Amino acid sequence: MRYVKTGLAIFFAAVVFLFLDYTLPYKQTVRITNTYNRLTDIGANSIFYASPDTGTVENSKGQRDVRFIDTVRPNGKVYVYRNEDTGWIWPPFFKYDSSNLHSQATDLKSTSDAPKWVSVTSYGWRIAWLSVYPNAIKIKPVDGPDARPTNWGAQITLVILGALLFLIWRMWNQFRERTLSPAARSVDEAFDRVGDDARQAKGRLSRWWSGLWGKRG
Repeated sequence: MRYVKTGLAIFFAAVVFLFLDYTLPYKQTVRITNTYNRLTDIGANSIFYASPDTGTVENSKGQRDVRFIDTVRPNGKVYVYRNEDTGWIWPPFFKYDSSNLHSQATDLKSTSDAPKWVSVTSYGWRIAWLSVYPNAIKIKPVDGPDARPTNWGAQITLVILGALLFLIWRMWNQFRERTLSPAARSVDEAFDRVGDDARQAKGRLSRWWSGLWGKRG
């Protein structure tokens, strides 16, 4: 039973970690090299794209006209973002300005000879074999490739979640001490009384049986 509980705890912790890792915003300092639209096949990877009522309309072939932003990191590695609205449901970024963000990204394009470094705030994962891209939320110019803006959004969210978890833990402990523990003690005491009664009844029956055979003898 202990191994089952440990396995469930590890599984739950992994699910929470992956959920937060995908949903929480993060910042990267990059240089924008290109912006464009592309018809993208939306199929098994649809969970990683905007919902149909928020993103661009899909055609009969299951393709969607998605905006993309090509970038290069300070270490020279390329990184590609998609640029889709998020709507009012999930994730809760309430992004409806993908066209404005596309224009801003286009204006901030630069070359390696005259680089313009920006901080891109996004959420999601880059999974090449699934054609999954992180969704850009905000773009802000920075002084250089070494700039590391503070990720206030993720930090504040983690603090709030930590406070909520602590509050839930405290409420659970109080509930257990005030309700579950007394109830468990009452059940144990009831079983003890039943056991005592059974032993007393057994003793009386044994004495009666012994007395009965004694009289016959």
